[in-house]
Amino acid sequence: MGWLNYKPPKEVRPLFILHYAPLILIILLGPITPLFNVWKIPLPLLPTVISGAFLFLLGSYFFMKWELFWERTYRGQLVKTGYFRYVRHPHYASLLLIGFGLSLFFYSLVALLISFIALPIMICSVLDEEKELIEKYGDEYRKYMEEVPWRLFPRVF
Repeated sequence: MGWLNYKPPKEVRPLFILHYAPLILIILLGPITPLFNVWKIPLPLLPTVISGAFLFLLGSYFFMKWELFWERTYRGQLVKTGYFRYVRHPHYASLLLIGFGLSLFFYSLVALLISFIALPIMICSVLDEEKELIEKYGDEYRKYMEEVPWRLFPRVF
């Protein structure tokens, strides 16, 4: 699998780190809650943990499918098939699902806060990336934006 050897281009490495930093923090800080019984989410434990596991698995599934699809499909062209038929930025959506899922699974208020902090980071990245995509693909991307109105989650954003 070539994606395991992926190294982001030098010019996007800071952005790459910014996208994955919240997820890494969630992975590092989330387990502190169950281990030390601190920073608990004020919701019923079992439904929260089950919901978190479901979101994590769903996000992981979408992430892996996206990675495989991207590796096999992208060659510099505007991709409008696969998950791109439903949302314009499935990769960012999968990262958010994974982050929120882990936060709920760990039952960690701190991890959940980090997940919410990741939202504006991803939204700003999506908006910036769309400017670049319009510049790169022009009217083809504008038409795609009309065909697929949702950036991250259908009927939400």
